[in-house]
Formats: sequence, structure tokens, C-alpha cells
Amino acid sequence: MRPPAFWHQPPGWQAAVLAPLAALYAAGTARRVAKGPGFKADGPVICIGNLNAGGVGKTPTVIALLQHLRLRAHVVSRGYGGTLTGPVQVQDRVHTADQVGDEPLLLSAFAPTWVAKDRAQGVRAAQGAGAELILLDDGFQNPGVAKDLSIVVVDAAVGFGNGRVIPAGPLREPVAVGLARADMVLSIGDDTAQARFDQDWGAAIRVPHLRGHLAPLQMGMDWAGLRAFAFAGIGRPEKFFQTLAQQGADVVGQQALDDHQTLTTALLTRLERDAKALNAQLVTTEKDAARLPAAFRPKVLTLPVRLQLGDTAALDAALARLTDGN
Repeated sequence: MRPPAFWHQPPGWQAAVLAPLAALYAAGTARRVAKGPGFKADGPVICIGNLNAGGVGKTPTVIALLQHLRLRAHVVSRGYGGTLTGPVQVQDRVHTADQVGDEPLLLSAFAPTWVAKDRAQGVRAAQGAGAELILLDDGFQNPGVAKDLSIVVVDAAVGFGNGRVIPAGPLREPVAVGLARADMVLSIGDDTAQARFDQDWGAAIRVPHLRGHLAPLQMGMDWAGLRAFAFAGIGRPEKFFQTLAQQGADVVGQQALDDHQTLTTALLTRLERDAKALNAQLVTTEKDAARLPAAFRPKVLTLPVRLQLGDTAALDAALARLTDGN
């Protein structure tokens, strides 16, 4: 489902009406968090989490950290959208997104990646396979594994929305409560979005604040003048459409899908028909491409993006403390 518009507007009557349910949701999150800390791994555990429901850029953050780390890191994910309970190591030639989720399938190209509904079991399996450091993809509100470093990721363009908890707003827990457990905040967006985020939420951040932006991965593809029919099932599909246009593509058609939406043959056949009617090429995101059925993979182009971090001094210092002696 797409998030309701009022989640990202100043609190109004909808948020007020839903406040009692939001209080119950927040209380449930607080009770769950209070059960921790859980399993303590032998090596460092870094959690990449968020306060907002939906996509904020955690997967690009995990990829960026994997490329930044010196130790042999494994990724542990719950495998949202997948059917396997695990723990199982993701194999891109064996598993499908329906089994393990699209994000773990993508991450498995960068590091050994494990799917486990019980995150502690996933961490144990990763350790048994030689992991020196664990990256928890999500799980900030899950106490099953003790974290040595927790990074809260936020989309700078939308911030923490109206500051209210589900269903009155987009948050899993109140900002002050969540950030009290965070070791760092990473906001992702361009300079304009970062300035707005600083104005709206800067005073709430009492931990090191990292900044970054997503940039297309240059792979020799010339997008200039390409007639594109773009589709995306990510947190904010409009960001992808804008990025594709900025690369010079002529985006003559676009289809915003729900986050993690299943790419059925019927849906893709319709998109293919619509693209042909516009004499356009189907283009999607790297994460959506992981969910494509085999028959459609040769028919769809992918525009991958990577997270470019700004000043990493605070991150480097924290990683040095965690990995000292390794």
C-alpha cells in the first residue's frame, strides 16, 4: 500500500483521530524493545535500521558499508516478502525473491547474505560460516540480537514525516525514543533535502549525523535520448523516475508500484504492452530487477544507484573502535 498523504503533512485531524491507536502501536514497540538485549555475537554487529515504515535507503547503506569495511562481513536479514524461514544463505542462482526477498537477493552479490526470521539464528549461522562482522539489515526495533553500533537511516526529503507513530504517521516509534538508542543518524538526499531535514529535525539529533546521496552507477550505458517506460516498487518511486530523467532519458511513461510488490506475469505483460505502444524501453530499479521472472529479465533495463557518503570521520572512528585488533 502507498502511505497516506497526511503522514507527510503537518499533523491534522487524521493524526488526532488515530492518536489512540498510535499510542498502542508505540507501546507495543516499546515492550518488544524492552525484552533485549538478546543474543550476543562473538564479533561486532552493526544494525542498519530506521524509524520510518517503508523504504528509506537501508539497502544502499548496507552496500556502502560492505565496501567500506575491512573485515569479512556477512549480512543477516529477515527476508521481508520471502517464504523461507531460514537460516539459509542466499544463493542468487538457487533462490528467488519470492523465497528470500528482493533485498537479500540483491545484497548476496556483495557479501554472504543470510535470511532468518529469527535473527539470532541467522547471526549464529553467519558466524559458523566465518563472518568476522555482522551487518543487520533492519532490526532496529528487534531485540533478538545485541547491537554494537546502530545507524538509523532516514530519507532527508521526507524526514520523519509528521512525527507521529503508525497509523497516525509513518513512524514505528517516537523520534526521541528511537534516537535515544541510536549511535548515528544517516540522512540520504541532495543538498536541498538535507538543508530542509536539518531545519526540521536537526535539533532532535544528539548523535553523530552522517549525510549521503544516491548517485547512478556509471556502467557505460548512455541514457541520453532513450525513450523509457519506468516502473518501480520502492519506498518513493518518484525518486527513481527523476533520477532516470536526470540521466537524459525521455521518460514517456511511468508506473509507481507498491514497495516490494510482486511482479506477476500479468502485470509485466501489461507494462510491456504499454511500453510498446509508446515505442519505449522498460526500465526499473536494481531492487525491482531482483523480482523479475526469468522470462522478463532480458526485456528490462536496470539503472543501479550507489550511496555516496559525505564526511565519514565519525563512522570511521566508530568502525575503528569496533574492529580494533582485527
